[in-house]
Amino acid sequence: MEVHMVKNLWNAEESSKLNTKLDELVYRSNLIGSDRAVCNFGGGNTSIKTTEKDFRGRDVEVMWVKGSGSDLATMGSHNFTGLKLDDIAPLKEREDMSDEDMVAYLSHCMINSSHPRSSIETLLHAFLPYKHVDHTHPDAIISIACADNGKEIAKEIFGDRFVWVPYIRPGFKLSKMIADGVAANPKADLVLMEKHGLVVWGETAKESYDKTIDVINEAEAYINKAGESKEAFGGEKYQSLEESERREVLSDVMPFIRGQVFEEKAMILTYDDNEEVLTFVNSNNAEKLSQVGAACPDHLVHTKRVPLFVDWNPQSESAEDLKEKLKSSIAAYKKEYQEYFERNKNEGDVMFEPSPRVILIPGLGMVNTGKDLKMANVSGALYNRAVQVMKGATYLGEFVSLNENESYEIEYWPLELYKLSLAPAEAEFSRKVALVTGGAGGIGSETCKKFVEEGAHVLVTDLNLEGAEKVAAEINETFGPGRATAIQMDVTSEGQIQEAYKKAALAYGGVDTIVNNAGLATSNPIEETSLKEWQLNMDVLGTGYFLVAKEALIQMKKQNTGGSMIFIGSKNSIYAGKNAAAYSSVKAMETHLARCFAAEGGEHGIRVNSVLPDAVLQGSAIWSSAWKEERAAAYGIHPDELEEHYRKRTILRVHILPRDIAESIAFLASSKSEKTTGCMITVDGGVPAAFTR
Repeated sequence: MEVHMVKNLWNAEESSKLNTKLDELVYRSNLIGSDRAVCNFGGGNTSIKTTEKDFRGRDVEVMWVKGSGSDLATMGSHNFTGLKLDDIAPLKEREDMSDEDMVAYLSHCMINSSHPRSSIETLLHAFLPYKHVDHTHPDAIISIACADNGKEIAKEIFGDRFVWVPYIRPGFKLSKMIADGVAANPKADLVLMEKHGLVVWGETAKESYDKTIDVINEAEAYINKAGESKEAFGGEKYQSLEESERREVLSDVMPFIRGQVFEEKAMILTYDDNEEVLTFVNSNNAEKLSQVGAACPDHLVHTKRVPLFVDWNPQSESAEDLKEKLKSSIAAYKKEYQEYFERNKNEGDVMFEPSPRVILIPGLGMVNTGKDLKMANVSGALYNRAVQVMKGATYLGEFVSLNENESYEIEYWPLELYKLSLAPAEAEFSRKVALVTGGAGGIGSETCKKFVEEGAHVLVTDLNLEGAEKVAAEINETFGPGRATAIQMDVTSEGQIQEAYKKAALAYGGVDTIVNNAGLATSNPIEETSLKEWQLNMDVLGTGYFLVAKEALIQMKKQNTGGSMIFIGSKNSIYAGKNAAAYSSVKAMETHLARCFAAEGGEHGIRVNSVLPDAVLQGSAIWSSAWKEERAAAYGIHPDELEEHYRKRTILRVHILPRDIAESIAFLASSKSEKTTGCMITVDGGVPAAFTR
């Protein structure tokens, strides 16, 4: 298995269209960040030194450097900070400087107070006398930097062209060490930071970028040659399960894992079973290597110091055996993490959730946890990089990492935690997953949007897959990739429902809330109501609601973290609607079914409530069907008069909109009603005949 060879992505035509030096820096940064084998998510930093006009029109030397908390792959010009170099220059004469003093000092050097706080490694860039500087975390370079014989290997590859800097946490001292090392070696054109990364420079943006790529490929070529006669990670110990079997086992165990890693808040789960990950988890040396430590300081906040490795034999042990091992090993991991925190904590430190961010399982791959899908994916992406680093380092020698206290001091470093503080505050449904049936319709789509607005991830299920995909696409466009997943589901098919919950487990780890909303309606006098019509209402609105809630109950009990179900009934759940015996009867059954689920789910912390709307015409497929004409005929009016007829019959004289129903659903699913179950809320503008009693 070869280490990933990186490509030079510089495009002369694109770069020629750039208008300013800052645009050049953005372009270069985006190229560097676009390949995670070159630079980690959120990690690395770039800079350019230019001459700018100050507010008085004077020429000043300015360094533009990456702002803290941004990602090279996606950042724009607004993510860079401009600092006056004349103000920074006196710092070179200092022997030392605390992080707090450094941050405070640099804040006074900014040319614009609205710019973001500058990178943790600002002085690394400022102290080097080059126009363009790039600091990255390439897999191949970190493989050398994390090999026990890394410095000797570097000499074989780079001769006397490099400066080797022993590990020290980023800050003033490291910046001084790098500047002094470069100044002492006139032949140096790169810096290797032990257990950390790479620094290069150039007189032009292209020269600096080219140097980054060229140095990485020199290292990669050497590592690939060293690995030609070696098996990655000591060779295979276990075999992967077939893809279909992996999905089956993962969809079973991920809700269980989600329950085990639950602390005061839930976690979103993802999984990764790519070839490289499977090769690692199935190997002889995976367990030992995985416990050495992080492959790069930048990983620690998102992956913790070590992952959880579950010693499960996919060839001889069952999924139930795996659950038992997960239960005990996750509990042990939490205990060990708490002890690690106690041994190393500084005054004022507050412990993160002690659960693992990375869980490695032979035969299956890797499960990742995070406060949302993005962070779970970041955890997985970073551990993919760690796998590459460990592979390269063990081709060269022995893999080494930061010691325990060095790791802790990065994981709980205030300057690193500052980046996390820039994220939006969590909302009511953050870390939660909601599944909505009939998600393509008026009430369903508004409910999905409402949940996501308040932080949730949603599964938009509908018989109409195209409609569900449209709703999911709109949500993802607004709120970010992966926040909504569309699933085709016929609520009369037990198999499709079970498959939908498996997809939910694989997409997010499980489900916290379901909304039983799929609907239809028919209208006929009793003597004209056929058995087929009766059965259709019962199948969709009765049996369908039962099957969806039953599978939710099974998955929620597996998670063992409570849950919420909301059934969408109707005014007709209470009121015997004229010429609607089949519809009214099954709607009454729905609300009683909800109470039955409430009675059985209560001991598991699962709440079940109902919302009873009336005449929600907007966006409804039901009201664009024959039902509209049938209901108008029942009232002896024209179909176009129906909406106004419904408004006038309400006490409040109001139209009922899909958003009104979504608001009530969200209320019942929220912590505001955490002590309410078996309840019905009417949202009908006030129809006395349908008052609950």
